[in-house]
Amino acid sequence: MSDVTNGQRIATISVLVDNEAGVLARVIGLFSGRGYNIDSLTVAPVDADLSRSRITVVTRGTNAVIEQIKAQLGRLVPIHKVADLSADGPHVARELGLIKVIARGEQRVEALRIADAFRAKIVDTTIESFVFELTGASEKIDAFIDLMRPLGTTEISRSGVAAIARGTRTII
Repeated sequence: MSDVTNGQRIATISVLVDNEAGVLARVIGLFSGRGYNIDSLTVAPVDADLSRSRITVVTRGTNAVIEQIKAQLGRLVPIHKVADLSADGPHVARELGLIKVIARGEQRVEALRIADAFRAKIVDTTIESFVFELTGASEKIDAFIDLMRPLGTTEISRSGVAAIARGTRTII
């Protein structure tokens, strides 16, 4: 995600932190205290002893704002490393979406046809509904949801973006 719109770009920022209470609150506080929006947020431990976590934040702003966010994140304790994956080179970014569609008759058939085209997996079904699981780029999930909405989408749950640099670059 590194699209540029209205002078702003979308940035996928990866932050390696100590896995301890309050760290996420400090990161979120930095964003809210300065009026920066978080489009997506994921957090999980990344090492065998669970001592460090990776926070992936998708945000948007001018280049100056993104640089300011990175600099301010880098000054927080206990942050080990900050990387702007969208600016530092190629990266892989994926998101998980669970999309519930309530449909009958022809709309139900159409929902299945669209799901097949997107390679969405059916993880739950009843006589009147489906829950589809879809993994991919955020834009792919957005497109799937846009096509399902007219058929009866009633509920959407998304994981947030998980991202990692391609090649030999690491944050660890």
